[in-house]
Amino acid sequence: MPWAGGSTGRHGAAHRGRAGRLRAARVQCVLMNDDALLAALGECISSVSPQLLDIRRDLHANPELSREESRTTEVIARHLDDADIGVRLLPGTGLLAEVGASDPAYRVALRADMDALPVRERTGLDFASRTPGVCHACGHDLHVTALLGAMLGLKGVEAALAERGLAVRGIFQAAEEVIPGGAHEAISAGALDGVDSAFALHCDPSIDVGQVGLREGALTAACDSVSISLHGRGGHTSRPQLTEDLTYALAKVVTDVPAVLSRRLDPRAGAALVWGTVSAGRASNVIPSTGECSGTLRMLDAEAWLTVGPLLEEIVHGVVQPYGVQAKVERVRGVPPVVNTVDAIDAFRRAALAGGMQPVTTAQSLGGEDFSWYLAQTTGAMARLGTRSPGGPTFDLHQGDLVVDEDAIALGAKLLASVAVVRRLDASRSGAGGEESL
Repeated sequence: MPWAGGSTGRHGAAHRGRAGRLRAARVQCVLMNDDALLAALGECISSVSPQLLDIRRDLHANPELSREESRTTEVIARHLDDADIGVRLLPGTGLLAEVGASDPAYRVALRADMDALPVRERTGLDFASRTPGVCHACGHDLHVTALLGAMLGLKGVEAALAERGLAVRGIFQAAEEVIPGGAHEAISAGALDGVDSAFALHCDPSIDVGQVGLREGALTAACDSVSISLHGRGGHTSRPQLTEDLTYALAKVVTDVPAVLSRRLDPRAGAALVWGTVSAGRASNVIPSTGECSGTLRMLDAEAWLTVGPLLEEIVHGVVQPYGVQAKVERVRGVPPVVNTVDAIDAFRRAALAGGMQPVTTAQSLGGEDFSWYLAQTTGAMARLGTRSPGGPTFDLHQGDLVVDEDAIALGAKLLASVAVVRRLDASRSGAGGEESL
């Protein structure tokens, strides 16, 4: 599908003549040095910050689950069209947008995920979710708005980007919250074609707004989904000896499989098998013939993650063998760890400082992130964007009461836009992607 901007493409025809509705002030390129360019970029984003706040609240009130982000895609495409930013729709939902040099010496990708979670919102905000049982409990509405703001700001200094041979691609990706996630689909559709480096950010409600959590090396963990289903002869609870007591066997799976796994793997692998659902039976006096549990297997060590499958099968079948039930193990491989390169983290650090933010060291977590698949194909990094109001409560992700400090929207936009410029500066100095100098 060709790139479309302004009055071209599925969205542009319907919105022709509305350019300028949300558009950062254009900055005249007068051979700005890198400091002046970063300052101008920040000013461009500041000029649209009030509108970004409205957009974020609109997205928050209208969340969409994985691979259902049609409205979100339409909203973002409309605002990009209005700013004359080229758009290419991805198959299903999501889109790509590009600004800067048409024939770049260096291209940076900035990625945001769009999907919400099947969680009931409990914030009581005026703009709380209008969709029952669905809300942005992971901050993806902020991610999307920050990337939109970054692209608008970069459009405002596009002449300076083109002069430096820099193009920036915004990847608005669907379905990060499910396994397998939408990263593979976006990459297959060309999201990384011609890309030299990729960056992303993620909300962190344990870090104060104005701070940016950075870590070299592995930032997240590998993560798979695991489902175990049991089948056996059921019967009356008064005669368990005549059954295969599937409920008891399932309870042993829930407790013993994680325990045995922790003793069969090197503790340094950092493995954690945690169940999210357990179900069997519908009556208190009936031993059922089927039952299942499902959860996630997370690991800090990528090598152990690659080889754990047969061991998990062995442990499950060993645990249920004394009870005579049959077990089926389904493990869907999710994501490897997000591994940040040293040079990319340094670019994030300098971009944060340029935007008046404070870089802080952050720890590796057991969370999974399909941005890892982008970094499997190119260099780059993910940063943690502080969203906690100083002195305020610490919320948790994937909970219906999550509230973010909205000052993080513009800060995230500036961070994403600035890291693209800083990355190009680094490439120019190292001789990669041409010899231009900022």
